[in-house]
Amino acid sequence: MKGLLVKDFKLMKGQKNFFLIIAAIAASTAFFSDDTSFFMGFLPFILSMFALSTISYDEFDNGNAFLFTLPISRTGYTIEKYCLALMFGGSAWIFATFLAVISGVLKGTADIKEILISSLIILPILIVIQSLMIPFHLKFGGEKGRLALIGVFGIISVIGIAAIKVSEMLGVNIPDIINHISVLSMGVIVAIIVMAAVVILLISIKTSSSIMNHKEF
Repeated sequence: MKGLLVKDFKLMKGQKNFFLIIAAIAASTAFFSDDTSFFMGFLPFILSMFALSTISYDEFDNGNAFLFTLPISRTGYTIEKYCLALMFGGSAWIFATFLAVISGVLKGTADIKEILISSLIILPILIVIQSLMIPFHLKFGGEKGRLALIGVFGIISVIGIAAIKVSEMLGVNIPDIINHISVLSMGVIVAIIVMAAVVILLISIKTSSSIMNHKEF
């Protein structure tokens, strides 16, 4: 796995200018906008996409056929992609949270509790997105994988909107309920959501390993 990580980091080294541009956009948004939740979600998601780009590089010109002549297993390859995505996304998540706190302190608008709650909510969302992206990309390839993923997110969005509409029809005020949840209860809820995201991640790894083990090059 170490060799695969080194390979992927060397691939990413050629895109360091893109990294700098993304970091500059995030920093500008942090210091010139009062909406910290945008870049706290934007930065980890964009950098997580780099894991998918390495899969595309590996598939380019039938490169996988050569790659798997090396002493690596398909399961090891799959796990490495998840590790890479979590490393990029996790590092960006920590950096974005730190940037949000610093920005709030310097502008005198810091609500540390609100920032940390937003950050903790973004983390499981990031894990779930990665858990969906990687198996789709491994199964369908770059272009078809993106289309299939857009379709899945579209279905999830429709379900979410429908759930909100139903709650409104039943007279359930979700924002009001959230505001009345105590900090302790919110912590428990976030912990449950994170654990659920980890379970989804483990299922995703199992699914991706099965996809790779049945794939022909």
